[in-house]
Amino acid sequence: MINSKSLLIGILAGGIVSAAATLLTTPKAGRDLRTDVKLKSDNAVRYVNQLRTDGVDLKEQITKTSKEGAALIKDLSADVKESIESWKKTVEPHQKNIQKYLTQIEESLKELEEKTNTQSEQ
Repeated sequence: MINSKSLLIGILAGGIVSAAATLLTTPKAGRDLRTDVKLKSDNAVRYVNQLRTDGVDLKEQITKTSKEGAALIKDLSADVKESIESWKKTVEPHQKNIQKYLTQIEESLKELEEKTNTQSEQ
């Protein structure tokens, strides 16, 4: 029992000494310290709330931008496809004319070759 009584007295004396040391070494009075802690915690809460609000705004902006980008790409691909189809329609008659001229040139070359062969045989 003496040991537990000594232990209890030691703990009590140590608590009193540490409390006194803490009070004597604190740079501010308790009221000032509580006020500073409250102000700093309020500032921290405001900062966290502002970060959360900014994060939500950023998420919404990214979502909006990605939707606009997807719509823009869809419109651009439709415009490119339309331009290609228009170009094909414009070029198609010329392709037929070119093919026609190539056929005529081939026929002319065959006739010329035949004439040349006929003349060389004579």
